[in-house]
Parts: sequence; C-alpha cells; structure tokens
Amino acid sequence: MKAVRCKDWGPIDHLVIEDLPDLVPGAGEVAVDVKAAGVNFPDVLTVQGKYQVRPELPFTPGNEFAGTVRAVGEGVTGFAPGQAVIGFTRTGAFAEQALAPAAALMPIPPGMDFDTAAAITLTYGTSHHAVVDRAALQPGETLLVLGAAGGVGLAAIEIGKAVGARVIAAASSDDKLAVCRAHGADVLVNYEREELREALKAATGGRGPDVIYDPVGGKYSEPALRSIAWRGRHLVVGFAAGEIPKLPWNLMLLKGASVVGVFWGDFVRKEPAANLAAMRQMLGWMAEGKLKPLVSARYPLAETARALTDMAQRKVTGKVVICP
Repeated sequence: MKAVRCKDWGPIDHLVIEDLPDLVPGAGEVAVDVKAAGVNFPDVLTVQGKYQVRPELPFTPGNEFAGTVRAVGEGVTGFAPGQAVIGFTRTGAFAEQALAPAAALMPIPPGMDFDTAAAITLTYGTSHHAVVDRAALQPGETLLVLGAAGGVGLAAIEIGKAVGARVIAAASSDDKLAVCRAHGADVLVNYEREELREALKAATGGRGPDVIYDPVGGKYSEPALRSIAWRGRHLVVGFAAGEIPKLPWNLMLLKGASVVGVFWGDFVRKEPAANLAAMRQMLGWMAEGKLKPLVSARYPLAETARALTDMAQRKVTGKVVICP
C-alpha cells in the first residue's frame, strides 16, 4: 500500500510517498481501506513537530478517515470485511490503508458518502465537546465563533444553532462570512475590516457573548475576552494564527468569566463513552438536516503536502479531504 511518510520535523514539503506492506490488524484492531481522510490543522502542527504529542519518526500523518473494513483482528466483534466505517487514530490516516482500535470505529450511517464521513470526526467532535460539554451552551445564549469559516468554526456555528443559541461568526473576509451565513450564523463580523470589540458591543447591545469559541489565538483572543458577558466562557480550542496569546487574568476576575481548555483527542481516549454519545447526537442532528459538513476540496494522496500547506496558510474553507 502507499502511504504519506514524515521522516523529520519541519517543512511540509519534506513529506514523501512510500510503498509499505499491507496492514495486518492485531488483537482488538481493524484494518480499513481508506476512501477519504480528513485534513485538520493539528496535522500541520504534528508534521512540523509543534503539536502537544510527537509521534515517533517516521510516521504517517492523519487521524480521521472513512473507508471499508479490510480485515478484523482477534476478538473484534461488530465489524466485518466490506463494511463502511468512520475511524479515528492518532496517526496513519493519509494512506491507502489505516489501522484503528475497534472502539475508535463506527458504522457510516446509510446515505452518507465517504468524503462527508471523513469530515465529521475531529471537527464536529471538537466543536461538540467544546460548545456542548465544556461550555454548556444554553438555548438563548450568544456564541461568538472566531475563525468561523474553517472546519471547526462552521461545525461550531451549526452546533450552536442546533442547541438554540444566537451565533456571531467572525472571519477575515466577506467571502468566508457568506459561507458562515449559509451555515446558520445570525451576525457576521469581518475582523480584518471592523474593530472586533466595537462590533461585538453593537451585536450584543453591550452585553457581550456568553461563549467564545476560539481556534485562532493571536491578536483576536484578548479583544474577544474583553467583550465577554458576565459568567462567560472562553473556549481555548487552538492557535491557527500561530501565536499563543498571553491574556491578563484580571479580565476573568472582572467578568466572573472562565477560560476553558478543549482537547478533544484526550477526551476521546479518557471518556470514550461520552464521545460516542456525542457522535450519536450529532448523527441525529445530521439526519434532521441541522448539521451539513462542507467539503470544499479533495486532494489525491500525492498532493497531501499541498493540502497541508493550504491548511497552514488558512486558505481552506470548511473541510478538505485526501482521497487515496
């Protein structure tokens, strides 16, 4: 089988394609023929050696995929060769075949295509864990989503609306904001053209957002936090801008606010039952038409480096997938 390989930390264009032996599942594992693999910002950081967890070199990047079961290992029940599945693994998705524990797989619902299935695990899982679990967003509250046109941002918009919240989408261009509007955002803020604090003041009547979904970091985190409502929750999801902000703690004191960390990967590993319940709720919302994943581009395996570069340069709207 062919697989993308990272042999050293650093430039994305150092990735190579290699021929590797077919995968054989061990006890409790399932081997899957990958039809589509989702691309996420943590993939960029992992290849560059900047992510919280560093795999042992060399490795195949990518951690969410959809495909058909190739073989099952000893002790695996509930899955059979040829079955269409969604999977999550720490590494290994950018390849023609992937391995995952059976507990990290679920059947693809009837009528869902492989591209869509590969686009929901990390982005929607992260956003549901953030918005529903960590922030406990309530109907009628206001949710601000920074970097709203990205994969996790659009997921957060849709989940916020499914919960019954009012959603403010903030992004860097009018084209991106048009996509946010199409996915349910109530208020649009172009933070490259508008002063963020003033825009949020106008949008909330001076009260501020109850929950801030922040996958961006950098220069937008502090003005967003300064605008937060009393008892607000600022969700730390990631740092797509490249800079980890240094926030003054007195802001949390003055607003009675909380800064809440979101690390979906460890949530999956430490609370698998809670994650599975969240995925089931979201699949139900999808069946009702409340969640509509946007797959904006597809790349062949040979162009994985270009897909990651586009992600790093923030050229991606919604999700992009690798199709081996």
